[in-house]
Amino acid sequence: MRTFGEAPPPPSFLERLKTSLSKTGLGAVLTKKKLDADAVAELEEALIRADMGTAQAKKLAAAVAKGRYDAEISGPELRAVLAAEIAAILAPIQKPLVTDADKKPFVILVAGVNGTGKTTTIGKLAKRLTESGAKVTLAAGDTFRAAAIEQLRVWADRARAEFVAGKQGGDAAGLAFEALEKARANGSDVLLIDTAGRLQNKAGLMAELEKIARVIKKLDATAPHAVLLVLDATTGQNALGQVEAFGQSVPLTGLVMTKLDGTAKGGILVALAARFGLPVHYIGVGEGEDDLQPFVAVDFANALVGLAGEEQT
Repeated sequence: MRTFGEAPPPPSFLERLKTSLSKTGLGAVLTKKKLDADAVAELEEALIRADMGTAQAKKLAAAVAKGRYDAEISGPELRAVLAAEIAAILAPIQKPLVTDADKKPFVILVAGVNGTGKTTTIGKLAKRLTESGAKVTLAAGDTFRAAAIEQLRVWADRARAEFVAGKQGGDAAGLAFEALEKARANGSDVLLIDTAGRLQNKAGLMAELEKIARVIKKLDATAPHAVLLVLDATTGQNALGQVEAFGQSVPLTGLVMTKLDGTAKGGILVALAARFGLPVHYIGVGEGEDDLQPFVAVDFANALVGLAGEEQT
């Protein structure tokens, strides 16, 4: 029990996720008393607005209506049905990021377009890894931006991780090679390599990403062991094009979705799951150190449709 005048506890990650995803407006739509043609059409439109894509919205609306068409249904019941259908689509992509102790250092290459929060995500991942007992080296492979190098240096200090950087404008592939040498020498368990933010339609920058992966293989033929693409949830359907383009340059192994606190397009995760099936390791709802958390399909589905804690699927 809280005493008078005491500050309320800060909202949990789940509470913030639900508040963030409420921007999709799905919870407000799912209040019909009868699942008639109008209600199904309204649901489909709401799913499209939430950026699930037309085909996926149609499938979901049809699945919700199956066996319930023209039946009386309460708002909470409808939300529970939709959440269960969404969770079923998302369940296969709920996979934690696992590092292999036999591959030392375990090399993680992190890519993404400009402004996704990639460097911050790397810092948060480094902190999680060091707190779990791993020795980590961070490589500032975004050699274009001095600010990115300094930002990663600050995160390395916070995470008590080793740090490797070169001169601004230097060769990113050479820096990655040097970082792997140093991570081996200092006994790191994990090497996290930042890369320059790049647009998926810039052939030169995408070729540089391929070069980084190719050069790393000269030291370790099995590396990079993981290639993560950081996506900004506010980009909506553009995320599909980014996954496709980056996947043609480097073998993507997983996704991180950031900025879910600033978008009404949280449904894009459902569209990504249905189209690519790539694991989503983490989602982010803010800038704080603890605002990046493992992706949990049921929690995300419930938050997306506005289910309260007592109505969980």
